[in-house]
Amino acid sequence: KRIIVFSVLLFVSFALFFPQEADEVIAVKVISSVSKFKAGRSFPIALEFHIKDFYHINSEHPSQEFLVPTVVTFDARNSLAFGTPRFPPATLKVLGFSEIPLAVYEGKFFIFSTVTLGRFFQASELKISGSIEYQACNNNTCFPPDVLHFSQTFPVVEEDESVMLINQEIFSSHSPSQKSEENQNVEEGHFASTIGGQGLFLTFVLIFLGGLALNLTPCVYPLIPITIGYFGGQAHGKKGGVVTHALLYILGMSITYSTLGVIAALTGSFFGGVLQNPFVLIGIAIILVTLALSMFNLYEFRLPFFLTNLAGGRKSGFLGTFLMGLTVGFVAAPCIGPFVVGLLTYVGEKSNVFLGFWMFFVLALGLGLPFLFLAIFSESIVRLPRSGAWMVWVRSIFGFILIIMAIYFLHPLFHNELSYHMTLALTICLGGVYMAWIEPTKIGGKVFSVIRNLVGFAFFVMALIVGVNGIQTNMHKMIVESDLQAGMSYREGEIQWFAFSEDKLKEAKTQSKPVLIDFHADWCIPCKELDKFTFSEPEVIEMSRNFMMLKMDMTTRNNPNYQNIKKKFQIIGVPTLVFLRPDGKEAKKLRITNFVKKDILLYQMNNYKLGPGH
Repeated sequence: KRIIVFSVLLFVSFALFFPQEADEVIAVKVISSVSKFKAGRSFPIALEFHIKDFYHINSEHPSQEFLVPTVVTFDARNSLAFGTPRFPPATLKVLGFSEIPLAVYEGKFFIFSTVTLGRFFQASELKISGSIEYQACNNNTCFPPDVLHFSQTFPVVEEDESVMLINQEIFSSHSPSQKSEENQNVEEGHFASTIGGQGLFLTFVLIFLGGLALNLTPCVYPLIPITIGYFGGQAHGKKGGVVTHALLYILGMSITYSTLGVIAALTGSFFGGVLQNPFVLIGIAIILVTLALSMFNLYEFRLPFFLTNLAGGRKSGFLGTFLMGLTVGFVAAPCIGPFVVGLLTYVGEKSNVFLGFWMFFVLALGLGLPFLFLAIFSESIVRLPRSGAWMVWVRSIFGFILIIMAIYFLHPLFHNELSYHMTLALTICLGGVYMAWIEPTKIGGKVFSVIRNLVGFAFFVMALIVGVNGIQTNMHKMIVESDLQAGMSYREGEIQWFAFSEDKLKEAKTQSKPVLIDFHADWCIPCKELDKFTFSEPEVIEMSRNFMMLKMDMTTRNNPNYQNIKKKFQIIGVPTLVFLRPDGKEAKKLRITNFVKKDILLYQMNNYKLGPGH
């Protein structure tokens, strides 16, 4: 009995602390909602995931940018289309190596979608196939990102044959529309952590200010006194009624724009996949630049008359005011449409429903605030400056914002961070020059001249900040790379790291010095925690002076030495710390395959001195 109990405990310990192959961690099966499929129809389907005990995979929206998201891609073909995959709410989990809660999936869960067979689908069998990009981790170690392919075949019958509903316990109990309060709290917590992690408060402020500024465009500004006057007529001059009409108007706008944001976010998986294609990025940039040029009056987009008439037609009562708010976007589309399209593209790339909703809700609040303010102080309408040429100048500002967004989407195509930031800074600087001195709008008086110069100065400041940030980022990267290649001179409070190379191993042999190799990756949280909490400890830094400290980046498999080094050192996951004797042989008993605190690392480093048996 003792032998059996000991064997079980040994097996469990091995399973917990020694990673398995990545393809043994996750299993996927296609689940159909019907016994057979028919051409010309759409059917719900699901992917049933099984994650091995003690492991998890990242959600489709990880709580930190450098983590690898889970991406599901179906193989669409002629006469066969798939809906956007709908992921369940992720679990927020605090793991031993991370202070920030991580959004993960574990155990058994389902991802839902639909499959649509075209009218001319003629095959007798339907093959549902695709791939899943994911990264598996346990509480200590992360595997490199991997791809799992799935494929399953189902029968297809003629139109006059009957089909049976199956697996309804899955499709009914896991319906996306039936989220529990607990799941809602998980999503809201994920959203809150996203805002905290990404610093989106400033983004929301800028979007709100952008909504305010859009009121100064030629399509919106002339509507403000007319609309407030309409509110007064409907409320028969009563201030309370005017304010109520203004609130309903803003509510209508908020619903319209928030719906757009949610739709954009729901198509996020599409954006997430295609935005890796350079031709798609170039296409988006061309569209944004095309919209930007329309803001400079090179040409103009016009809506059909019936849409303008529908949106601008007079309606009565509170319901009429609410409907006006819902449709006001049509009237303002020629001016605010390009900006909204740019924001829609950004939200689609982020692929976060809560983010999409609130970004566009805040935009609507910015657009609607002047209406509410003037409804409260309706006598202030007479003090508004008259609409005129100055609004064309304001419109040009949004043209440059769209060009800046185009450069943002081209970011992955730049050779390095310096060229990206310098291009962005130069564009912003040119925008300042154009808005301050070149833009042809001529208005008498000193006020407009002062405003032009202030806006130009603001553009210059932004260009300077972006440029300096680019230079600092590039210099830091060059210093790190140079330090790793040549080795840093001794610095108090830092470990002297070198980039892994055979030359460094030979140098260690020559010096009869032991070697510690840190195998790490950008997507590995435990690796970053090791750097932050363990390698920064003074005792560890002092002990490191006795070793040749090497780092090997396992982030990408495109590295020509990746497979050779992985095979040579038998690296399954990261982080992995390998101790080599001066003769180049590994002290295998000292290998570390997870995040450890300083005490454990120091124990291993001290044990190295106990002799070659270790």
